[in-house]
Amino acid sequence: MKRVFFITIAIFASLVATAEQRNAPKIVAGPYIQACSQSEFTVVWQTDSDALSWVEIAPDDGTHFYNCERKQFFQTIYGRRPIGKWHTVRITDLEPGTVYRYRVLHKGVVLNEGNRRVRYSEGKGSNVYKKEPYFVRTLDSDSDVTRFAVGNDYHDSPQTINALFSKEVISPATHDFVVFNGDMVSSFESEERLVTNVLAPSVANFASEVPLFFSRGNHETRGAWAINYYNYFPTTSAMPYYTFADGPAHFIVLDCGEDKPDNDIEYHDLVRYDDYRQQQAQWLKSVVESEQFKAAPVKIVIIHIPPKSNGWHGEAEVARLFAPILNSAGIDAMICAHIHKYRFTEAGDSASCCNFPVICNPNRSRMDVEVTKDKICYKIVDAEGKEIATNEIIIK
Repeated sequence: MKRVFFITIAIFASLVATAEQRNAPKIVAGPYIQACSQSEFTVVWQTDSDALSWVEIAPDDGTHFYNCERKQFFQTIYGRRPIGKWHTVRITDLEPGTVYRYRVLHKGVVLNEGNRRVRYSEGKGSNVYKKEPYFVRTLDSDSDVTRFAVGNDYHDSPQTINALFSKEVISPATHDFVVFNGDMVSSFESEERLVTNVLAPSVANFASEVPLFFSRGNHETRGAWAINYYNYFPTTSAMPYYTFADGPAHFIVLDCGEDKPDNDIEYHDLVRYDDYRQQQAQWLKSVVESEQFKAAPVKIVIIHIPPKSNGWHGEAEVARLFAPILNSAGIDAMICAHIHKYRFTEAGDSASCCNFPVICNPNRSRMDVEVTKDKICYKIVDAEGKEIATNEIIIK
Protein backbone atom coordinates (compact mmCIF):
# COMPACT_ATOMS: atom_id res chain seq x y z
CA MET A 1 0.00 0.00 0.00
CA LYS A 2 2.87 2.39 0.84
CA ARG A 3 4.44 1.69 -2.54
CA VAL A 4 1.18 2.56 -4.31
CA PHE A 5 0.94 5.75 -2.23
CA PHE A 6 4.44 6.91 -3.14
CA ILE A 7 3.90 6.05 -6.81
CA THR A 8 0.70 8.12 -6.76
CA ILE A 9 2.54 11.04 -5.17
CA ALA A 10 5.31 10.77 -7.76
CA ILE A 11 2.82 10.74 -10.63
CA PHE A 12 1.01 13.74 -9.14
CA ALA A 13 4.29 15.64 -8.74
CA SER A 14 5.20 14.81 -12.31
CA LEU A 15 1.85 16.09 -13.57
CA VAL A 16 2.25 19.32 -11.58
CA ALA A 17 5.75 19.83 -12.98
CA THR A 18 4.48 19.17 -16.50
CA ALA A 19 1.64 21.65 -16.02
CA GLU A 20 4.06 24.24 -14.67
CA GLN A 21 6.38 23.72 -17.63
CA ARG A 22 3.47 23.98 -20.03
CA ASN A 23 2.51 27.28 -18.42
CA ALA A 24 5.97 28.82 -18.75
CA PRO A 25 5.19 32.25 -20.24
CA LYS A 26 6.25 33.36 -23.70
CA ILE A 27 6.66 36.92 -24.95
CA VAL A 28 3.83 37.79 -27.34
CA ALA A 29 4.40 41.56 -27.61
CA GLY A 30 7.52 43.63 -27.05
CA PRO A 31 9.77 44.47 -25.50
CA TYR A 32 9.58 48.11 -26.51
CA ILE A 33 11.17 51.25 -25.05
CA GLN A 34 9.08 54.02 -23.49
CA ALA A 35 9.67 57.14 -21.38
CA CYS A 36 13.31 57.46 -22.32
CA SER A 37 15.25 60.38 -20.90
CA GLN A 38 18.85 61.24 -20.02
CA SER A 39 18.74 59.13 -16.87
CA GLU A 40 16.10 56.44 -17.39
CA PHE A 41 13.98 54.39 -19.75
CA THR A 42 11.03 52.03 -19.33
CA VAL A 43 10.69 48.56 -20.88
CA VAL A 44 7.20 47.22 -21.70
CA TRP A 45 6.28 43.72 -22.86
CA GLN A 46 3.44 41.20 -22.80
CA THR A 47 3.49 37.50 -21.94
CA ASP A 48 0.88 34.93 -22.90
CA SER A 49 0.19 34.02 -19.26
CA ASP A 50 0.48 35.62 -15.83
CA ALA A 51 4.04 36.19 -14.74
CA LEU A 52 6.32 38.01 -12.34
CA SER A 53 8.82 40.12 -14.27
CA TRP A 54 12.10 41.99 -14.04
CA VAL A 55 14.83 43.50 -16.23
CA GLU A 56 18.61 43.11 -16.06
CA ILE A 57 20.93 45.75 -17.50
CA ALA A 58 24.64 45.77 -18.29
CA PRO A 59 27.06 48.40 -19.60
CA ASP A 60 28.19 48.17 -23.20
CA ASP A 61 31.74 47.34 -22.13
CA GLY A 62 32.59 44.32 -24.28
CA THR A 63 31.98 41.74 -21.57
CA HIS A 64 29.53 38.90 -22.09
CA PHE A 65 26.16 39.44 -20.46
CA TYR A 66 26.87 36.36 -18.30
CA ASN A 67 30.24 37.76 -17.22
CA CYS A 68 28.92 38.73 -13.80
CA GLU A 69 25.72 39.31 -11.88
CA ARG A 70 23.81 42.14 -13.56
CA LYS A 71 21.74 44.82 -11.85
CA GLN A 72 18.05 43.96 -11.66
CA PHE A 73 15.04 46.27 -11.84
CA PHE A 74 11.54 45.24 -10.82
CA GLN A 75 8.03 46.39 -11.60
CA THR A 76 6.42 47.53 -8.37
CA ILE A 77 3.19 49.27 -7.43
CA TYR A 78 3.55 51.01 -4.07
CA GLY A 79 6.19 48.48 -3.07
CA ARG A 80 4.42 45.33 -4.22
CA ARG A 81 5.35 43.37 -7.34
CA PRO A 82 2.29 42.85 -9.57
CA ILE A 83 1.44 39.60 -11.33
CA GLY A 84 0.00 39.87 -14.83
CA LYS A 85 0.51 39.57 -18.57
CA TRP A 86 1.73 43.15 -19.15
CA HIS A 87 5.06 44.15 -17.67
CA THR A 88 6.31 47.73 -17.27
CA VAL A 89 9.76 48.06 -15.71
CA ARG A 90 11.43 51.42 -15.16
CA ILE A 91 15.23 51.55 -15.36
CA THR A 92 16.75 54.48 -13.44
CA ASP A 93 20.03 56.14 -12.38
CA LEU A 94 21.58 56.00 -15.84
CA GLU A 95 24.11 58.24 -17.56
CA PRO A 96 23.09 60.51 -20.47
CA GLY A 97 24.00 59.55 -24.02
CA THR A 98 25.14 56.11 -22.89
CA VAL A 99 24.46 52.73 -24.49
CA TYR A 100 23.16 50.00 -22.18
CA ARG A 101 22.39 46.36 -22.81
CA TYR A 102 19.25 44.84 -21.33
CA ARG A 103 17.30 41.62 -21.14
CA VAL A 104 13.74 40.99 -19.95
CA LEU A 105 12.93 38.11 -17.62
CA HIS A 106 9.81 36.61 -16.10
CA LYS A 107 8.55 33.48 -14.39
CA GLY A 108 5.03 32.21 -14.79
CA VAL A 109 2.62 32.16 -11.88
CA VAL A 110 0.66 28.90 -11.88
CA LEU A 111 -0.79 29.25 -8.37
CA ASN A 112 -1.47 32.51 -6.57
CA GLU A 113 -3.03 32.34 -3.12
CA GLY A 114 -1.69 35.67 -1.97
CA ASN A 115 0.39 35.53 1.19
CA ARG A 116 -0.47 31.86 1.75
CA ARG A 117 1.23 30.33 -1.27
CA VAL A 118 2.56 31.25 -4.72
CA ARG A 119 3.89 28.66 -7.17
CA TYR A 120 5.97 29.54 -10.22
CA SER A 121 6.75 27.85 -13.49
CA GLU A 122 10.22 27.80 -15.00
CA GLY A 123 11.74 31.25 -15.47
CA LYS A 124 12.29 32.58 -18.96
CA GLY A 125 14.23 35.49 -20.37
CA SER A 126 15.25 37.09 -23.65
CA ASN A 127 18.14 35.13 -25.11
CA VAL A 128 21.63 36.46 -24.36
CA TYR A 129 23.35 33.09 -24.71
CA LYS A 130 23.45 32.72 -28.49
CA LYS A 131 22.17 36.18 -29.44
CA GLU A 132 23.15 39.75 -28.69
CA PRO A 133 21.09 41.33 -25.89
CA TYR A 134 18.91 44.35 -26.60
CA PHE A 135 20.66 47.73 -26.71
CA VAL A 136 19.30 51.18 -25.90
CA ARG A 137 20.94 54.60 -25.70
CA THR A 138 19.74 57.23 -23.25
CA LEU A 139 19.01 60.73 -24.52
CA ASP A 140 21.66 63.43 -24.25
CA SER A 141 21.10 67.19 -23.97
CA ASP A 142 24.81 67.83 -24.41
CA SER A 143 24.76 66.42 -27.93
CA ASP A 144 24.99 68.94 -30.79
CA VAL A 145 22.22 67.27 -32.79
CA THR A 146 19.11 65.14 -32.41
CA ARG A 147 17.62 63.03 -35.20
CA PHE A 148 14.16 61.49 -35.07
CA ALA A 149 11.31 60.23 -37.24
CA VAL A 150 7.58 61.01 -37.06
CA GLY A 151 4.63 58.95 -38.28
CA ASN A 152 0.89 59.45 -37.84
CA ASP A 153 -2.62 58.67 -39.09
CA TYR A 154 -1.89 55.10 -40.18
CA HIS A 155 -5.31 53.91 -38.97
CA ASP A 156 -4.63 50.20 -38.40
CA SER A 157 -2.00 49.72 -41.10
CA PRO A 158 0.92 47.55 -39.97
CA GLN A 159 1.97 47.40 -43.63
CA THR A 160 2.65 51.15 -43.53
CA ILE A 161 4.81 50.81 -40.41
CA ASN A 162 6.73 47.98 -42.05
CA ALA A 163 7.30 50.05 -45.19
CA LEU A 164 8.25 53.33 -43.54
CA PHE A 165 10.00 52.19 -40.36
CA SER A 166 11.91 49.11 -41.52
CA LYS A 167 15.19 48.04 -39.91
CA GLU A 168 16.99 49.32 -43.00
CA VAL A 169 15.64 52.83 -42.34
CA ILE A 170 15.29 53.15 -38.55
CA SER A 171 18.12 52.14 -36.23
CA PRO A 172 20.04 53.56 -33.25
CA ALA A 173 22.73 54.62 -35.72
CA THR A 174 20.34 56.83 -37.72
CA HIS A 175 17.62 57.94 -35.29
CA ASP A 176 17.66 58.85 -31.60
CA PHE A 177 13.94 58.14 -31.24
CA VAL A 178 10.62 57.77 -33.09
CA VAL A 179 7.40 59.71 -32.50
CA PHE A 180 3.98 58.30 -33.38
CA ASN A 181 1.80 61.41 -33.48
CA GLY A 182 -1.62 59.86 -33.09
CA ASP A 183 -4.40 58.02 -34.92
CA MET A 184 -2.34 54.88 -35.31
CA VAL A 185 -5.64 53.01 -34.83
CA SER A 186 -9.06 54.06 -36.10
CA SER A 187 -10.71 53.12 -32.83
CA PHE A 188 -9.22 51.65 -29.67
CA GLU A 189 -11.63 48.74 -29.52
CA SER A 190 -9.32 46.09 -28.08
CA GLU A 191 -5.83 45.34 -26.88
CA GLU A 192 -5.38 42.88 -29.73
CA ARG A 193 -6.02 45.62 -32.27
CA LEU A 194 -3.29 47.83 -30.81
CA VAL A 195 -0.81 44.97 -30.51
CA THR A 196 -1.42 43.59 -34.01
CA ASN A 197 -1.60 46.87 -35.92
CA VAL A 198 0.86 49.09 -34.04
CA LEU A 199 3.05 47.44 -31.42
CA ALA A 200 3.97 44.20 -33.21
CA PRO A 201 5.28 45.84 -36.42
CA SER A 202 7.04 48.53 -34.39
CA VAL A 203 8.84 45.94 -32.25
CA ALA A 204 9.72 43.83 -35.29
CA ASN A 205 11.42 46.84 -36.87
CA PHE A 206 12.83 49.22 -34.26
CA ALA A 207 11.02 49.69 -30.94
CA SER A 208 13.06 47.26 -28.83
CA GLU A 209 16.14 49.45 -29.25
CA VAL A 210 14.97 52.85 -30.57
CA PRO A 211 12.78 54.70 -28.02
CA LEU A 212 9.18 55.24 -29.09
CA PHE A 213 7.30 58.34 -27.94
CA PHE A 214 3.54 58.40 -28.44
CA SER A 215 1.31 61.45 -28.81
CA ARG A 216 -2.32 60.42 -28.47
CA GLY A 217 -4.60 61.27 -31.38
CA ASN A 218 -8.35 61.76 -31.25
CA HIS A 219 -8.93 58.24 -32.59
CA GLU A 220 -7.00 56.69 -29.69
CA THR A 221 -9.55 58.34 -27.39
CA ARG A 222 -12.35 56.29 -28.99
CA GLY A 223 -13.44 52.71 -28.44
CA ALA A 224 -14.22 50.36 -25.57
CA TRP A 225 -10.54 49.91 -24.67
CA ALA A 226 -9.52 53.60 -24.89
CA ILE A 227 -9.54 54.08 -21.12
CA ASN A 228 -6.55 51.71 -20.93
CA TYR A 229 -4.32 53.84 -23.21
CA TYR A 230 -1.75 54.76 -20.56
CA ASN A 231 -1.08 51.10 -19.69
CA TYR A 232 0.75 50.74 -23.02
CA PHE A 233 2.43 54.15 -23.25
CA PRO A 234 3.81 55.21 -19.84
CA THR A 235 5.56 58.57 -19.60
CA THR A 236 7.88 60.37 -17.20
CA SER A 237 5.02 62.65 -16.11
CA ALA A 238 2.54 59.81 -15.47
CA MET A 239 0.19 61.62 -17.88
CA PRO A 240 -0.37 61.40 -21.67
CA TYR A 241 1.22 64.86 -21.93
CA TYR A 242 4.88 65.19 -20.97
CA THR A 243 8.27 66.64 -21.87
CA PHE A 244 11.69 65.30 -22.79
CA ALA A 245 14.97 66.70 -24.07
CA ASP A 246 17.59 65.49 -26.52
CA GLY A 247 20.45 67.30 -28.20
CA PRO A 248 19.75 71.04 -28.34
CA ALA A 249 15.95 70.54 -28.31
CA HIS A 250 13.38 70.50 -25.55
CA PHE A 251 10.16 68.74 -26.58
CA ILE A 252 6.65 69.30 -25.22
CA VAL A 253 4.18 66.54 -26.13
CA LEU A 254 0.56 67.68 -25.73
CA ASP A 255 -2.62 65.59 -25.70
CA CYS A 256 -5.23 67.07 -28.05
CA GLY A 257 -8.29 65.15 -26.84
CA GLU A 258 -11.25 64.83 -29.18
CA ASP A 259 -12.05 66.93 -32.24
CA LYS A 260 -15.75 67.62 -31.57
CA PRO A 261 -17.54 69.13 -28.52
CA ASP A 262 -17.96 66.87 -25.48
CA ASN A 263 -21.74 66.72 -25.91
CA ASP A 264 -21.54 65.32 -29.46
CA ILE A 265 -23.76 62.24 -29.83
CA GLU A 266 -20.79 60.23 -31.11
CA TYR A 267 -19.22 60.21 -27.63
CA HIS A 268 -22.26 58.78 -25.78
CA ASP A 269 -21.69 61.10 -22.77
CA LEU A 270 -18.37 59.37 -22.00
CA VAL A 271 -15.90 62.26 -22.42
CA ARG A 272 -14.97 65.54 -20.73
CA TYR A 273 -12.06 66.76 -22.83
CA ASP A 274 -12.79 70.47 -22.33
CA ASP A 275 -11.97 70.15 -18.62
CA TYR A 276 -9.02 67.91 -19.41
CA ARG A 277 -7.48 70.45 -21.80
CA GLN A 278 -7.97 73.20 -19.21
CA GLN A 279 -6.06 71.09 -16.69
CA GLN A 280 -3.35 70.45 -19.26
CA ALA A 281 -3.02 74.17 -19.96
CA GLN A 282 -2.23 74.81 -16.29
CA TRP A 283 0.49 72.16 -16.46
CA LEU A 284 1.84 73.75 -19.66
CA LYS A 285 2.21 77.12 -17.92
CA SER A 286 4.52 75.54 -15.34
CA VAL A 287 6.53 73.73 -18.03
CA VAL A 288 7.39 76.85 -20.03
CA GLU A 289 8.50 78.59 -16.80
CA SER A 290 10.95 75.82 -15.90
CA GLU A 291 14.67 76.56 -16.06
CA GLN A 292 15.34 73.44 -18.15
CA PHE A 293 12.89 74.58 -20.80
CA LYS A 294 14.10 78.19 -20.85
CA ALA A 295 17.73 77.11 -21.23
CA ALA A 296 17.09 74.89 -24.26
CA PRO A 297 18.40 76.37 -27.56
CA VAL A 298 15.49 74.85 -29.53
CA LYS A 299 11.89 74.36 -28.39
CA ILE A 300 9.52 72.00 -30.25
CA VAL A 301 5.88 71.11 -29.56
CA ILE A 302 4.29 67.85 -30.71
CA ILE A 303 0.50 67.48 -30.80
CA HIS A 304 -1.85 65.53 -33.06
CA ILE A 305 -4.52 68.18 -33.79
CA PRO A 306 -3.17 71.48 -35.16
CA PRO A 307 -4.43 74.81 -33.82
CA LYS A 308 -7.05 76.60 -35.92
CA SER A 309 -9.31 79.19 -34.34
CA ASN A 310 -12.06 78.88 -36.99
CA GLY A 311 -11.81 75.09 -37.36
CA TRP A 312 -13.46 72.18 -35.59
CA HIS A 313 -13.86 72.33 -31.81
CA GLY A 314 -10.62 70.45 -31.06
CA GLU A 315 -8.60 72.71 -33.35
CA ALA A 316 -10.20 75.82 -31.87
CA GLU A 317 -9.52 74.67 -28.30
CA VAL A 318 -5.86 73.96 -29.07
CA ALA A 319 -5.62 77.49 -30.50
CA ARG A 320 -7.51 79.07 -27.58
CA LEU A 321 -5.85 77.25 -24.66
CA PHE A 322 -2.35 76.29 -25.75
CA ALA A 323 -1.29 78.85 -28.38
CA PRO A 324 -1.25 81.91 -26.05
CA ILE A 325 0.98 80.08 -23.56
CA LEU A 326 3.32 78.83 -26.26
CA ASN A 327 3.48 82.21 -28.03
CA SER A 328 5.22 83.71 -25.00
CA ALA A 329 7.59 80.76 -24.62
CA GLY A 330 9.85 81.10 -27.67
CA ILE A 331 8.63 77.98 -29.49
CA ASP A 332 10.53 77.28 -32.71
CA ALA A 333 8.12 74.80 -34.35
CA MET A 334 5.03 72.71 -33.75
CA ILE A 335 4.67 69.26 -35.38
CA CYS A 336 1.08 68.13 -35.97
CA ALA A 337 -0.92 65.53 -37.91
CA HIS A 338 -4.68 64.90 -38.21
CA ILE A 339 -5.53 66.54 -41.56
CA HIS A 340 -4.01 63.71 -43.67
CA LYS A 341 -2.05 66.07 -45.90
CA TYR A 342 1.09 68.15 -45.76
CA ARG A 343 0.64 71.72 -44.62
CA PHE A 344 3.22 74.27 -43.54
CA THR A 345 1.78 77.29 -41.75
CA GLU A 346 4.05 80.28 -41.41
CA ALA A 347 4.57 82.01 -38.07
CA GLY A 348 1.96 84.72 -37.49
CA ASP A 349 -0.90 83.01 -39.33
CA SER A 350 -4.16 84.40 -38.00
CA ALA A 351 -6.06 81.10 -38.01
CA SER A 352 -3.38 79.11 -36.16
CA CYS A 353 -2.93 81.97 -33.67
CA CYS A 354 0.74 80.96 -33.42
CA ASN A 355 3.84 83.13 -33.74
CA PHE A 356 5.83 80.04 -34.73
CA PRO A 357 5.56 77.71 -37.76
CA VAL A 358 3.19 74.72 -37.64
CA ILE A 359 4.00 71.61 -39.71
CA CYS A 360 1.30 69.03 -40.45
CA ASN A 361 2.79 65.70 -41.44
CA PRO A 362 0.55 63.83 -43.93
CA ASN A 363 -0.85 60.36 -43.33
CA ARG A 364 0.94 57.21 -44.58
CA SER A 365 4.26 59.06 -44.59
CA ARG A 366 7.41 59.48 -42.49
CA MET A 367 8.99 62.75 -41.47
CA ASP A 368 12.74 62.59 -40.79
CA VAL A 369 13.91 65.50 -38.66
CA GLU A 370 17.38 66.77 -37.76
CA VAL A 371 17.75 69.51 -35.17
CA THR A 372 20.83 71.57 -34.36
CA LYS A 373 21.00 74.78 -32.34
CA ASP A 374 20.83 76.74 -35.60
CA LYS A 375 18.06 75.03 -37.58
CA ILE A 376 15.36 72.37 -37.87
CA CYS A 377 15.57 70.40 -41.11
CA TYR A 378 12.95 67.89 -42.18
CA LYS A 379 12.15 65.67 -45.13
CA ILE A 380 8.85 63.83 -45.68
CA VAL A 381 8.55 60.67 -47.79
CA ASP A 382 5.68 58.32 -48.56
CA ALA A 383 5.62 54.51 -48.31
CA GLU A 384 7.09 54.20 -51.81
CA GLY A 385 10.00 56.48 -50.92
CA LYS A 386 8.69 59.43 -52.93
CA GLU A 387 9.60 62.81 -51.47
CA ILE A 388 6.56 64.84 -50.40
CA ALA A 389 8.27 67.85 -48.85
CA THR A 390 11.56 69.16 -47.52
CA ASN A 391 12.16 72.30 -45.52
CA GLU A 392 14.52 74.16 -43.23
CA ILE A 393 13.51 76.33 -40.27
CA ILE A 394 16.18 78.74 -39.06
CA ILE A 395 16.37 79.20 -35.30
CA LYS A 396 16.25 82.91 -34.50
